[in-house]
Amino acid sequence: MQAMTSASVTRMGATDFVRAIAGMTSLALALLSFGCSRAPSADIAPAIKLYQTWELQPGDTIGDRTVLGGLGDISLDLDGNSVYAPFDGRTQVDKHRCLIFSSPDVPAYLFRLCGLNKPHLGSVSQGTALGSGDLLQFAALRKQPNGTWAIVEPAKAILERTLKKP
Repeated sequence: MQAMTSASVTRMGATDFVRAIAGMTSLALALLSFGCSRAPSADIAPAIKLYQTWELQPGDTIGDRTVLGGLGDISLDLDGNSVYAPFDGRTQVDKHRCLIFSSPDVPAYLFRLCGLNKPHLGSVSQGTALGSGDLLQFAALRKQPNGTWAIVEPAKAILERTLKKP
């Protein structure tokens, strides 16, 4: 990336300059949140095509603020506590840095957990701590016959299993 000089800022305009700074800030924050190591590619979740189309999604930015939740997300105050794998399964990170949990025990469902610090990636056993945080945005996604995913209301029992170590 080229260094920005005052002449290049003048040529690019204030709006483009602000966008460039925002982009660099987002990149720096992303690098800081995962440290200097790169997550294994196997732990990167593939793009999930939603059945519903909403303009705002967790991870999007409005002004200089990050969207934490959207339609269909359940917001839970974790107060720094951990969340746990409700079943044996696998975790991956999506493009918005949310944890995606999948399990052969519930093959038609994915769980999206946003807001976790230091998420645990890869294979997990039921009861494994997936991460901790102050605010959890939880969404349950159900696979549709056409291959897309619909956000559905999560069962209270699933949320309880996610919040308590067995």
